[in-house]
Amino acid sequence: MSDHNIVAIANQKGGVGKTTTAINLGAALAEAGYPVLLVDLDPQGNASTGLGIDSDKRDLTVYDLLAGQHSLQDCAVATSIENLGIVPATPDLSSADVDLAQAQDRTRLLRRKLEAAPSGSIVLIDCPPALGLLTVNAMVAADAVLVPLQAEFYALEGLSQLLTTVREVRQTANPALRINGVLLTMSDYRNNLAQQVEADARATLGELVYPTVIPRNVRVSEAPSHAKPVLSYDPSSKGSAAYRQFAAEFAARLKLVPEEA
Repeated sequence: MSDHNIVAIANQKGGVGKTTTAINLGAALAEAGYPVLLVDLDPQGNASTGLGIDSDKRDLTVYDLLAGQHSLQDCAVATSIENLGIVPATPDLSSADVDLAQAQDRTRLLRRKLEAAPSGSIVLIDCPPALGLLTVNAMVAADAVLVPLQAEFYALEGLSQLLTTVREVRQTANPALRINGVLLTMSDYRNNLAQQVEADARATLGELVYPTVIPRNVRVSEAPSHAKPVLSYDPSSKGSAAYRQFAAEFAARLKLVPEEA
């Protein structure tokens, strides 16, 4: 059993608030006193950009971590938020599926590197919106998978494919992998459909669905263009409040104790 928690944030469907959740959950946990490392495993590098890591500052990236001899400490960089570091990504990572296909033990590359994560830290992995080699690496490395789910019509259909992948990884490479939970994102309570999707998700998945729902909030949408989490961009916004509340539930589910506690 490792002395750090590794959680993959995954959904093969794009545009569901996955990177937004990775950034803001990381920021909210860091604000609460937990040491957090975000691993940007998405070739778009949006988590890196959203935390203010300019592309010219990404000297060593997650690609170097997976494909080379570089260590986690070599590749991780500090962000402007205390307690929050990141292993950044660049578009180079888009060739990883092909480049690493012949690598020995190719599904365990990330797992081996993350063994060096600092004791007591929380590692969040922002997965790409696909169920390829990178996402499988994340699931093999992780203790659990957090699934952001947009409150929209086909949301639950896409979820079954992801759960099948989790089951396959559990059977072949990581028997301890579990679903941490499902987070409903971008919900508009004025919309009957959003309420129906939430009701269906809770009826189908029960306790797996987090109590907190992330609302559709203009401040959350604006924050990435300022290269900040919404908690830094507008700390008093509804989006910030929701991510703080969610981070507390997430920490409780992981049975974590803050550093200063």
